[in-house]
Amino acid sequence: MNEIILNAPKMFDLSGRVAFVTGAGSGIGQRIAIGLAQCGADVALLDCRSDDGLGQTLEYVVESGQKAISISADVTSSEAIAEAVKETEVKLGPLVLAVNAAGIANANPCEEMIEDQYQTLMDVNLKGVWISCQAEARAMIAHGKGGSIVNIASMSGVIVNRGLNQAHYNASKAGVIHMSKSMAMEWVDRGIRVNSISPGYTATPMNTRPEMLKQTKKFESQTPMKRMASVDEMVGPAVFLLSDAASFCTGVDLLVDGGFCCW
Repeated sequence: MNEIILNAPKMFDLSGRVAFVTGAGSGIGQRIAIGLAQCGADVALLDCRSDDGLGQTLEYVVESGQKAISISADVTSSEAIAEAVKETEVKLGPLVLAVNAAGIANANPCEEMIEDQYQTLMDVNLKGVWISCQAEARAMIAHGKGGSIVNIASMSGVIVNRGLNQAHYNASKAGVIHMSKSMAMEWVDRGIRVNSISPGYTATPMNTRPEMLKQTKKFESQTPMKRMASVDEMVGPAVFLLSDAASFCTGVDLLVDGGFCCW
């Protein structure tokens, strides 16, 4: 028993592993990418932002002592993502970890929403995760080392948010959750685990803009813990699901919502 206790922390160690993170230029994706590096992984960072968010993430990862590359690519392009995974393996080594955090959010009543708004969100949030998982799994299957994939969904895929007209967003995240479970079963005999994380209201740059102050107060009041999550609080769940500590977990959707879905 003493040996098991002493070795327990090593189950969360990601040293010597290569990770690929989409949406790494801001918010949850950025913080998870940095967290993976802090746990010992080398990280390929992907985003299509026009600001310097990706460059900032790269600096943080390098400062942590790990190798990193940054790639500007659109998750809705299967060719671009396949090339990004290939570049990752050439420059960093065989891919064994992946986090798909790229996503967008907007709102509009169903009866007013134009088709382009619906389709653009679905293309990024659902199709983009599918394209990313496909490219990542193909690499993992090819080198035969297995791997672990974590997709960032949302509690909005489990519940309907009060006061937010975002049926398309909710549907996209519900799709991510169930698609992750389905992929987990398709690849379970290939040694690839697929899980999802469903954050509750989180203090990302999108949710902390000055014009969001009134809405943020509502988010906090509706959450049993009476606050939003910090992006830091998504790192532990991601590291857990990617690491050997979760070696018997696949097809899991981990709610990280401050108790929101209990009510």
